[in-house]
Amino acid sequence: MFSVRARALHAIQRLRAAGPAKGAPAAKKRKGEAQVIPVVAKELREKATLGANILKTGADPPILEDSEYPPWVFNLLDKRPALSELERRDPESLDEKEIMRLLKLDNRRRIKENNAVRSKE
Repeated sequence: MFSVRARALHAIQRLRAAGPAKGAPAAKKRKGEAQVIPVVAKELREKATLGANILKTGADPPILEDSEYPPWVFNLLDKRPALSELERRDPESLDEKEIMRLLKLDNRRRIKENNAVRSKE
């Protein structure tokens, strides 16, 4: 299992490699100026989760040891079953969380179908 630090660094690298979001304004360059790409020191990347600060005056939160995080944090990235998979399985074999997810996803699908029918009218 990867450490939280490794997951955070990997997520940041993926975001940077993907470039700006669709529809985001492109960086404007002035005549004669080269675009400056900020370089972040490796030491700084290992100490804090860059870009996670949402406050104007705050600082990026530090990266802690895995033992300092609650156990539920490591389950956030686990894949949850899709609606089609839950429908194929026997309802008696589903646990409570899976039943709630099945009901939620089925309700969402029915709402979308009803909205599509009403929009055609």
